[in-house]
Formats: sequence, C-alpha cells, structure tokens
Amino acid sequence: MIVKYNLTLGAVLFTLWILLSGHFSAQILLLGVASCCLVVWLSSRMRLGSQSGVKYPHIWRTLEYAGWLAREILVSNINVARIILDPKLPIRPVLFFAPAGQETDLGRVIFANSITLTPGTISVEIAEQGGQILVHALHEELSWGTESCDMDARVCALGV
Repeated sequence: MIVKYNLTLGAVLFTLWILLSGHFSAQILLLGVASCCLVVWLSSRMRLGSQSGVKYPHIWRTLEYAGWLAREILVSNINVARIILDPKLPIRPVLFFAPAGQETDLGRVIFANSITLTPGTISVEIAEQGGQILVHALHEELSWGTESCDMDARVCALGV
C-alpha cells in the first residue's frame, strides 16, 4: 500500500513538473526526477501515505475550489489595485479573527493558505484550538469579522 502510494505520488508530481515546466531537455527532466524523488522520500519519512486517518480531498471538488479561488484572487487583485491607485490611498489595516470551521489540520492549513493567496489579506496565526485564524487585512472592507465566510464553507466542503 505504501509502495503504491509512493509510486502514484511520484508519477503525479513528475507529470505536474512536466506540465508546468514545458521543457524537455535532459537537465530539466533530471532535475524534475530528483525533485520528485526528494518529495516522495520526505513524505514517506513523514509517513503521509501510511496514516489511515488522513483524508485527501476529492479531485473534482478540489478542481472546483481551485477555479473559485482563482476567481476570488482576480477580484481581490482588482479591489486592492483600486485602493492603492486611489490618490487618497485609503489604506486602513485591520487585524481580525476569522472563524475556521475545518476539523483537521490539513483543512485549516488550506483555509489559511487560501486567505494568504487572496490579495489584501494575510493569515498571521492559527489559534491553538483551531477554531480561529488571525488575519491581517489591508482595508477594513476586506475583513469579514466574526461571521463565517464563503471561503470557510468551501474549504469545509472539500471534506478535509
């Protein structure tokens, strides 16, 4: 089971490497193989494939979430550009706690990284109990306070 997981992980990573690089020179392919082998070795050392309790998101839900997140990143880019290009530069930074409804560490990490990927917001800290994430926002309009957000619900829907 672990060998199958490691081989599958290596194949997926190398395929992704080829798709993203778009180069097929020997040097690039060797670097890709070396990088993928390193990641597979590290993940086996962390025993990622051997934990039966670890949930991995469904591929279609993940792709749907990635598309939605890309759209949110684009919209946030436009909003942040408006704030920065305004001659008055109305930057009003704010720190707030975002509720995190995820039950697993992986879910909270995906949520925190999604917040950071969205322009104008940065995840500062995940609370010890895991129910909240401290977020820094460039402007108070970019914060959502104590109410739940669409991103939180979508990450919870991934099933991680």
